[in-house]
Amino acid sequence: MVLKFACLIILISSILNVYAILDPIDFLALQSIRKGLDDLAGSNYFASWDFTSDPCNFAGVYCTGDKVILLNLGDPRAGSPGLTGRLDPSIGKLTALAEFTIVPGRVFGSLPESFSQLRNLRFLGISRNFISGKIPATFGQLRELQTLDLSFNQLSGNIPWSIGSLPVLSNVILCHNRLTGSVPNFVSQSLTRFDLKHNDLSGSLSPSSLPASIRYLSLSMNRLSGPVDGLLSRLNRLNYLDLGSNRFMGSIPGELFSFRISNLQLQRNFFTGPAQPVDHVMIPTVDLSYNKLWGEVSPLFSTVQNLYLNNNKFSGQVPASFVNRLLEANIQILYLQHNYLTGIDINPTAEIPLSSSLCLQYNCMVLPVQTPCPLKAGRQKTRPTQQCIVWNKREIKN
Repeated sequence: MVLKFACLIILISSILNVYAILDPIDFLALQSIRKGLDDLAGSNYFASWDFTSDPCNFAGVYCTGDKVILLNLGDPRAGSPGLTGRLDPSIGKLTALAEFTIVPGRVFGSLPESFSQLRNLRFLGISRNFISGKIPATFGQLRELQTLDLSFNQLSGNIPWSIGSLPVLSNVILCHNRLTGSVPNFVSQSLTRFDLKHNDLSGSLSPSSLPASIRYLSLSMNRLSGPVDGLLSRLNRLNYLDLGSNRFMGSIPGELFSFRISNLQLQRNFFTGPAQPVDHVMIPTVDLSYNKLWGEVSPLFSTVQNLYLNNNKFSGQVPASFVNRLLEANIQILYLQHNYLTGIDINPTAEIPLSSSLCLQYNCMVLPVQTPCPLKAGRQKTRPTQQCIVWNKREIKN
């Protein structure tokens, strides 16, 4: 009997010693988080979460002293089916937490307001799940937050203006949600990645709405409107720009084409005026298609590998520099269809390299060469003569 009692005392003491390793509040918070989530079929992430042992040894849990500082939920290995369930508000009790992530899965429900209690949080990544509801305005209290990634969820409502005031944000990734309303002004001078594509955002952007530190800017597939020339002229550190499929209007600043951008996408907007680079364009891909740009095609675009100028109102002759670079296979895509171009000086017997694609149809010219065009270019080879006459008179008048 005495031996059994002694063994019981030893067991209780060992358990208490294990519990004492982690702050009791953090210990209870982890228990609540575990109760709200489960492995999807095929996942085995929570197998190590045995609360009779040290929680700091659990998969995805990292501690300093007696506090949890990192919590990465789910198996990060490729192909993992992830987790399901809801996020428990007790997350806010992990007061030393600096990083919180969840792997892609089927976690649903809303974002707990209690996240705002994590004043040390620097990285918040909950992407590719089924999180819904609004982004809490109290997220504006996360003054140490550097990365906010809530992409590929079902979030709705406005982006809280309080988030724009966060002083050290470097990455804002809210793409592929259902967010509405206008884009807040962001003040962080360390902001480099800003991705809001595939939402339902509207309104205009002021010239000072984003800091000059931005390098990656993607706002495509929204309903944003108004001019952006003042804003774009300031963002001279850009290396990627996608404003496609919005309602932006006004002119495109010529200096934009001199930025060290790997991909420039301004297609499907309402940009007007001529497109006039200030020097040879060294951007590999430039897409200005489906706008209202007019004037002659600048020969400074002939250094672009993939150039989409189709479905605009360009007129005049295609510069000879385009022909030379096309025949030398330095241009891979040259789409000029659906404009008012009057000619291109190319030998009808010239052979377009197999690696290059040229489309000229539906312009004010007899096509000198027959080349395959995308199906959406239609079947008409040339624009009706009357349209060309009317446009030519308009150009002369202006």
